[in-house]
Amino acid sequence: MTVVPFWLLFFLLNLPLYVLAVWRIGWPFAIRTFMAVSLDSLFSRSMGAWVDFAQLDPTYAAVMGGGLCGTGMLMLFRHGAGLGGVNILAVYLQERHGIRAGYFQLVVDLAILGAAFFVLSPDRLFLSFLGTAVVNMVLAINHKPGRYLGFT
Repeated sequence: MTVVPFWLLFFLLNLPLYVLAVWRIGWPFAIRTFMAVSLDSLFSRSMGAWVDFAQLDPTYAAVMGGGLCGTGMLMLFRHGAGLGGVNILAVYLQERHGIRAGYFQLVVDLAILGAAFFVLSPDRLFLSFLGTAVVNMVLAINHKPGRYLGFT
């Protein structure tokens, strides 16, 4: 837990990464990504007031949440945007070097989960791994160069 709320921290940590986005991918990608991160930050801040779950099975939440996140990231990637952070690097590596964005994202996420091994309980670690696997498999299976381009 930090003193800075997640939505603000997420927004601020992504600011320097727009330089990479502009420099390596271009202004249109950077602008769309900035808009996506801004909206994600806004929705993260407001979500507690809009949604309340009386009961939600954690395994179902991990699978469905991972599927929804992966689908959302797939839509952003296909339309020339990302959600900041590692997404910018993943899109760049796929476009410039042919490294599949989903697989790269999975490797980074597994490294993060490796660090989480030291601070999370085994059940939480498993659920995090499950959600991460679903997100990245959606991307790895569906985001292939040339398959679909929603912009010109």
